[in-house]
Amino acid sequence: MNEQQVAQYWNDNAETWTKLARAGYDIYRDGFNTPAFMEMLPDVQGLAGIDIGCGEGGNTRLVAKRGASLQAIDIAEQFIAQAVTEEEARSLGIQFQVASATKLPFADQSFDFATSFMCLMDMPDPATALKEAFRVLRPGGFLQFNITHPCYATPHRRNLRNADGITYAIELGGYFHFTPGRIDEWIFTNTPPQERARYPKFKIPVYNWTLSQWVQMINEAGFILEKLNEPYPSDEVLARYPELQDAQVLAYFLHVRCRKPGHARP
Repeated sequence: MNEQQVAQYWNDNAETWTKLARAGYDIYRDGFNTPAFMEMLPDVQGLAGIDIGCGEGGNTRLVAKRGASLQAIDIAEQFIAQAVTEEEARSLGIQFQVASATKLPFADQSFDFATSFMCLMDMPDPATALKEAFRVLRPGGFLQFNITHPCYATPHRRNLRNADGITYAIELGGYFHFTPGRIDEWIFTNTPPQERARYPKFKIPVYNWTLSQWVQMINEAGFILEKLNEPYPSDEVLARYPELQDAQVLAYFLHVRCRKPGHARP
């Protein structure tokens, strides 16, 4: 599956994804994934950044509210349209445009930092995307991204639940079986039945690389690996979102911060 075909899937997902995410139904994102990412993010006040694979711009706006000057790109024009509409209604000074992560439309050393929220694992060529992020960063700049955890987002995956419906283990398989562009169909866990009846499931092209392949891609791009995090919902979060209980059993997401060698500007 090529990049254009992947883009079409995301264009088809964009309207439903935006409506349901903004309605608060993406509880894995809102409950612990994005909060943990933002807690890990260094101070970006006054810095120039790029958000790679911005989708409808929800997470981009959180970074902008930290005082960064942001450019944001996504390969799906329908997502960019949604992001631009929100920016026009409540401007944070973010400049959105349609572009590929593998061909960023910016000069070398344009940015102090880059972010990418839940994007790199869904593209056919993350190695080139990482090299492009490296290219547009200034020396000393960092890239922080999160992805589905490569050890646990395997082609076979099944929750094992007890009689009370509580997940006690997750059955995994196919870790080394690369399935490029297989289509997973799902919808946000917390989507109410009446909304599920109105909207189609998302169709997501999936690529599964091993953890060692991710580390190799990061190193080959030229980055120095700086920090890793495997977030999970606290008991307090679980009290608000009981559906997240399975995310306390194993790590659903991997957060990575890596840095371009050199000295950051004063």
